[in-house]
Amino acid sequence: MVNAIVGANWGDEGKGKITDMLARESDIVIRFQGGANAGHTIVNDYGKFALHTLPSGVFYDHTTNIIGNGVALNIPVLFNEIEQIVSQGVPRPKILVSDRAQMVMPYHILFDEYEEERLGKSSFGSTKSGIAPFYSDKYAKLGFQVQELFDEKALRAHLERIAPQKNVILEHLYHKPSLDIDELFNTLMEYKKMVEPYVCDVSLYLANAIKEGKDILLEGQLGTLKDPDHGIYPMVTSSSTLAAYGAIGAGIPPYEIKGIVTVCKAYSSAVGAGAFVSEIFGEEADELRRRGGDGGEYGATTGRPRRMGWFDCVASKYGCRLQGTTEVAFTVLDVLGYLDKIPVCVGYEIDGEVTTDFPVTTKLEKAKPVYEVLDGWKCDIRGIKNYSDLPENCRKYIEFCEEHIGYPIKMISNGPKRDDIIIR
Repeated sequence: MVNAIVGANWGDEGKGKITDMLARESDIVIRFQGGANAGHTIVNDYGKFALHTLPSGVFYDHTTNIIGNGVALNIPVLFNEIEQIVSQGVPRPKILVSDRAQMVMPYHILFDEYEEERLGKSSFGSTKSGIAPFYSDKYAKLGFQVQELFDEKALRAHLERIAPQKNVILEHLYHKPSLDIDELFNTLMEYKKMVEPYVCDVSLYLANAIKEGKDILLEGQLGTLKDPDHGIYPMVTSSSTLAAYGAIGAGIPPYEIKGIVTVCKAYSSAVGAGAFVSEIFGEEADELRRRGGDGGEYGATTGRPRRMGWFDCVASKYGCRLQGTTEVAFTVLDVLGYLDKIPVCVGYEIDGEVTTDFPVTTKLEKAKPVYEVLDGWKCDIRGIKNYSDLPENCRKYIEFCEEHIGYPIKMISNGPKRDDIIIR
C-alpha cells in the first residue's frame, strides 16, 4: 500500500518526526520532489538529525530509501549526509537513486547566489541551494539526468551545448567568471563514482514492490502554500509540494496512493518571504519562537529565525483540501501550554468582507486575520499517551481547529521524541 506524508502550510510543520514514525511501518520511503533546500528535523535514539536529501526512513535497517526522479539531486550533499549519519552510529542505510533523477550542477548554486544578490531587497529569501536555477534548467531541457553520467561522450557534448548560454548570463548579467567545461566534466566524473552503486530504474523497482504488496511511503518537502501552482506565488518553491505529484516524482500510478497524511502545526511558522496572514511580531513572536520546536523555531537548513503566527484555519483548510488529506497529524501542541489565551485565525477580512476560503496572492496581500480566542490549558502535556487524558481546554483547542479545517486530526504530537505521540 502507498501512503504519502505532506505539509499543509509553508513547510516547517514537523513532517520529519511524523515521517520517522510512519517509516517504522514502511518497507520503502521515497523522496519525490524538492532538493537540499529544506530540512527535516528528527530526534531518535541515535540523536538529533537535520536531513536535507535523505528520506526519513534511513534510521531503520528494514527500510529501502529512494531518491525519486522528481528530486533535485545534489550528489555531494547526499553523500555527505550518508557519511554524517553513519559517523553518528546509524547503520549504513539501503539507498537507491533514480537513473532519471536530475542533478544539481555546481553552477546552479552560483546562479542562485548571484540572483539573490542582484535582487537585493526584492529577493525571495532563497536558501541558495540552487533549486530555482535547477528546475528552470529541467523544464528548459538543459538539465542533466543521472543516467547521462554513464555515457561520457554524450555528457561532454551536452556540457559544450549549454556552456555558451550560461556564460552569456554569467558575463553580462552577473559579471562573474565563465564556466570551465573540463572542470565541470571532471566534477561530474567524481559524482559518477559516488552515485554509481545506488543507481536504479526506480519506477520498475516500485512497480514490482507494489505487486508484492510492500508498504511504501512518499515523503514530501515543504507544504501546500509553497507549491508553484497552488501556493503563494511567486514566493514559492520550484517543485510541486502536493501529494498528487508523488505519483510523478516517484514514477507510480496515481491510483496507488491510498492514504495522505497531512501535517499541520498547532500554531504557524514560515521560513522565507511571502504573505503570512496570522503572523505575529515582537515579544509575542519571540516567546513562541523560543519555546517552539525542539530548541526553538529556526530553519533546519539556514538556521534563520522562523516567522511565527497563530494557527490559521483558512490556510490549513485549503492546504488539506489541495493535498487530498485522509488524516491530519497535529504537531508541537505541547509548545502552547504557556498561554492563558490562544488566538486562532478563523477568517480573512479582505476589502471589508470576511472569507474562510484561501484567496489568490493579490488578494492575500490585503488580508487581515479574523481571530477567535480560546482558553489555554496552562500545563505541560508532554508524556500524555491517551487523548482522554489531555486537559479539557487542550481537547477543545484540537476539536475547534478540526471543525474549522474539516479534516480529521488523528495524530497529535506532544513532544519532540519519537514516542511523544497520541493516536486518536
